[in-house]
Amino acid sequence: MSTGLRRLTLIACAVALGAQTPPAHVPQSGQQSAPQLGSQPAPQPGSQPGSQPGSQPQPAGLETDWEIGAALQEIGAHATRLLPALNQIDARSWVDQGASETYAEQLQAAKDQTQSLADGARALAKNPERLPAALELYFRMQGIDAMLASVEEGMRKYQNPASAQALASLQAETGANRDRLQRYVVNLAAEREQELHVMDQEAQRCRGTLTAPASKSGKKKQ
Repeated sequence: MSTGLRRLTLIACAVALGAQTPPAHVPQSGQQSAPQLGSQPAPQPGSQPGSQPGSQPQPAGLETDWEIGAALQEIGAHATRLLPALNQIDARSWVDQGASETYAEQLQAAKDQTQSLADGARALAKNPERLPAALELYFRMQGIDAMLASVEEGMRKYQNPASAQALASLQAETGANRDRLQRYVVNLAAEREQELHVMDQEAQRCRGTLTAPASKSGKKKQ
């Protein structure tokens, strides 16, 4: 069931149950009706919206927007520092020494991806909870690592080992933030899965309530 359809189902359930519920149980003005579905207790202060008794606990270790935003800014700044180092590499001279054209192609791809990484990290820092963008950024970092490993190999063969080691050391500076982003993506995905799980439970409860036979009232026919 799609997320949009689940949300529409919950809204419809809230309206229908609001009409069916006796006046004593009608939510007061300003209160949200969604937590009242299925006569569940009102959420306690500090609890997550839509949390249910017995539902899965919130994933531990999910950093705040401010915390992961700072790490993303550092990732963007590191990519900006990496670009000048890549621009100083002349992979075409390696080709003259018999190296494969692949080195030059990988170097150019690494430059393009590093620029995209710098821009993407700064943009994501403004709204880190965009899971698709966070995944894209993490996979871009992995791709750059793979391309630079190949470029460093070419530098050792056709330039000098010291330059290759300097590039490797520069690239390694972002290792801690890359691992931090990986943990954030995993925890964020777990939180989104939990939210969908709770939403699906509420939708199923609503469908069950709305499709249940209406209770008979009044005197029985003689």
